[in-house]
Amino acid sequence: MYRRTYALIDLEVLKNNVKVIVSKYPYKYYIGVVKANAYGHGDFCVNSLIEGGINYLAASSLEECLSLRERNSHIPILCLEPINYEYLNLCESSNITITIPDMDYFNGLDKNLNLKAHIKIDNGMNRLGFKDKNEVKLVVDGLSESSIVLEGIYTHFATSGMWDKHWDDGLNNFKEITSLIDLSKIPIVHLGRSLTMVQHEMPSFVNGVRLGIIMFGLAQKMNEPTGLRLIKRNHYIKKHGISPVKLSNDLNLKTAFSLHSEIMCIKKVKAGEYISYGANYVADKDILIGIMPIGYADGLSKKNEGLMVKINDKEYPIVGDICMDMAIVKIDDSVKLNDEVIIYDNISKRCKELGVSAYQLFTSVTNRVPRVYKENDNFTEIKY
Repeated sequence: MYRRTYALIDLEVLKNNVKVIVSKYPYKYYIGVVKANAYGHGDFCVNSLIEGGINYLAASSLEECLSLRERNSHIPILCLEPINYEYLNLCESSNITITIPDMDYFNGLDKNLNLKAHIKIDNGMNRLGFKDKNEVKLVVDGLSESSIVLEGIYTHFATSGMWDKHWDDGLNNFKEITSLIDLSKIPIVHLGRSLTMVQHEMPSFVNGVRLGIIMFGLAQKMNEPTGLRLIKRNHYIKKHGISPVKLSNDLNLKTAFSLHSEIMCIKKVKAGEYISYGANYVADKDILIGIMPIGYADGLSKKNEGLMVKINDKEYPIVGDICMDMAIVKIDDSVKLNDEVIIYDNISKRCKELGVSAYQLFTSVTNRVPRVYKENDNFTEIKY
């Protein structure tokens, strides 16, 4: 790298996270959802996830799926979004499994293609998927007479059902929409994602689960409601007959991601002088500042202004407006030129400080920032 701004990803942590999940939740198919460049971690990490126990991958677009195929030549890969017909030959040659989201898409398919397919069911989220059981039956029957292999069927839940009955309704809707077909004859049935996996017992006809953010260290634990919130929740559950939701689990997962930069310049600022754009930050006394080669073009949100970074195990505040390419930290004379700066390594803490989800934090770090992968004592730098 030509500037020392990078994201560090510990591959052993990711591998161990998957091992822990697999040991706690018995499924036949563990589908690692690695869309958005593996949630910002970079798809170089997928083979470590596979070593941990992932035996299927999924991504959003054909571009993502083809990139994954370059990382691993044999693992099955599901594209979660419909792919334009003109590119299905690439799916055939690269062994990319397609999603069939509705009747129109099915009718337009070349049934002579040697493809694997999963049918998407819309259980009420109104995004992708079938809502008519008769159409599902037509598709299943039609695929049985084609060269396309029906490998799976799946859905996606809008909520975990902690405060509402949407999960229960969604499960019942899935059962109804698939009631005219024999689910036992479909090799892979996957309904759950990270959150619903840990909070619900899945039906006996389910043998697959899609793992996303949980692989990257977020155990999907939720705080037990107390006081009036607990009374309201218990009343709502009883009134609507909502299924039990597990709010805690014993997964001991770790995050593997940390964001780093360095002190590339040190300046003295006198009392009364301002720092950065807008002249909003004015020094109340003589101070030292360090300039870092990281800014909002790298994914450092302007909400980071005032938050703490770590230099030599000591915390220092970011001051002044964050620029496109640079940010400024108030330091002391113990900090030296080229000292490493850890922008953040505690993901949960930084998410709370910024008021964002881990999904947003991970994927906000742009591809301008190289990913450096640590595996034991070996390091690999990838520029996406």
